[in-house]
Amino acid sequence: MSIFDTGVSPLKKTKVVPIFLTINSKYAPYAAASINSLTKHLDPKRYYRVIILHDGLNWANRVRLRSLVTKNCAIQFKKITRSLYLKAIIKYCSKRKGEADFFSAAVYYYRFFIPRLFPMYNKCVYIDSDTILLDDIGELFDTELGDNVAAAMVDPKVDVIKEFRDYVNNAVGVPYKEYVNDGVIVMDLKKMRKMHYLSTMVAMIDEYDADLVAPDQDYFNVICRGKIKHLPKCWNAEPVEKLPHGTKLVHFNLFNKPWHYKDVPSEKIFWNAAMGTGFYGDLKRQQEAFDEKCQKAEQAKVGALIQKAAKLAKVKEPLMKLPEK
Repeated sequence: MSIFDTGVSPLKKTKVVPIFLTINSKYAPYAAASINSLTKHLDPKRYYRVIILHDGLNWANRVRLRSLVTKNCAIQFKKITRSLYLKAIIKYCSKRKGEADFFSAAVYYYRFFIPRLFPMYNKCVYIDSDTILLDDIGELFDTELGDNVAAAMVDPKVDVIKEFRDYVNNAVGVPYKEYVNDGVIVMDLKKMRKMHYLSTMVAMIDEYDADLVAPDQDYFNVICRGKIKHLPKCWNAEPVEKLPHGTKLVHFNLFNKPWHYKDVPSEKIFWNAAMGTGFYGDLKRQQEAFDEKCQKAEQAKVGALIQKAAKLAKVKEPLMKLPEK
């Protein structure tokens, strides 16, 4: 198949499973591994469309990513252009540049533009670029949402780190047992459009300008509280030495990335997915370049994030509230 072929024809009147990723150029190699793993586990009787939201990918990255198309999986690109909503988010993010790229507008906020930009879809799956699929993502798409607006898994890192638990309970104002990770989401786009999710989030950003630990995720939990179905752990599993039987998706969330460190849990599945993407050499060079100085800097970021959570957890009331209708 030609690398210039997007796969499934957009003119085909076939029910398509839409899957979204949001990246910038830095994240292209990780997205390639994720997409490559995804294409290895598709139902041959279904059609899929991977839509990459970005803030500007060079031609070389696009060619390498598009080379991953299959007969029943298309790959398309959508550049997010400036809008009043995006300007507000970028302004909010720019105040927090000292916290690395945790708050990159492209990587962390573009997912919430999906309902507005893609009115042709009523449902979709969003996955972070640091995920690896071990089963058919169509099964995740088929998740019954009922009256909920989305499905996501309770965040495992919050459950095990006391500072994060206290932060979520007090500063975010959501019980930590309900607080979800927004790296893997099944979205009811029709319901999210109806609730005006994007404009609601931007209104909250404008009103509170809250200095949060995980802003995009915190807003998602507050806005959709009580309307999120909890996914089983198999669809957003943490990397461990021995993955539980039935694991369908592994999420290399936050730190200990296999493209930074050697001998990390579940690294084999990542490198197997990276092979054949055109980015394998780039990823190996990243790993070699991530020296002791880089490792210490990352460990310092982890410590700073935990300290920030502990400090913010001391507030007497949540840092933001959902606007009253």
